[in-house]
Amino acid sequence: MFKQLFEFLQQTLFLQRDVQHLKEDVAHLERELHESNELLRTVLCELQRLGERETFERQKLELRIENSLLRSGRSLPSSKRPGKEG
Repeated sequence: MFKQLFEFLQQTLFLQRDVQHLKEDVAHLERELHESNELLRTVLCELQRLGERETFERQKLELRIENSLLRSGRSLPSSKRPGKEG
C-alpha cells in the first residue's frame, strides 16, 4: 500500500517536472517564432522597397529611351495590343 502511494507521488512529481519543462519549451518556441516573424516582416518590407525602386528605375529608363526616340523624330510603338483594351 505504502509502496503504491510512494510510486504514485513519485510519478506525480515527475509529471509535474515534465509539464514545467514543456511549458518552458513552449515559451521558448513562441519567442523564437515571434523573432522569426519579425525578421520575415523586415525582409518582406526590404524586398518590397527594392521592387519599388526597381520599378522606378525601369520607368526612368523607359522615359529616357522615349525621350531619345522623340528627339530623333521617332516614336515608341503603342503599348496597347490590337484588339485588347487596357
